[in-house]
Amino acid sequence: MKHTQRGFTLIELVMVIVILGVLAAVALPKFVDLKTDAATSALSGTAGAISSAAAINYATCAARGVAGTGCTRLNAANAGAALVTGAMTGGVLPTGITITTDGTCASPAVAGDPVAITLTSTAVTPSLTATATVICTG
Repeated sequence: MKHTQRGFTLIELVMVIVILGVLAAVALPKFVDLKTDAATSALSGTAGAISSAAAINYATCAARGVAGTGCTRLNAANAGAALVTGAMTGGVLPTGITITTDGTCASPAVAGDPVAITLTSTAVTPSLTATATVICTG
């Protein structure tokens, strides 16, 4: 008389559960801190968008003149805020991101001078910072 096995033994099932538990304990910390990674990526993306918008704005102003259409004139204090409200689509920074140190394109800055601005994200603790470059238009 032959006996065929029709299922798993209790020991085999317990071993599979133990192995899955160990794998979950090792993998879980990798996924818990995704909020910081997301906030860092959002802040870096915003800084890159501001720098790109500044380069496009400077090229537009150089081609059409500072009084031309599509040119946001950056020749005073708060160049970053002026760029965001004037040249960037939507004119608003993402939620939780602010300009903490704004660049000044006032005298003696001239057209083409780069000015650094600092962005801060309060989405996580401690807050994160990134730097973007704005180009003065004169």
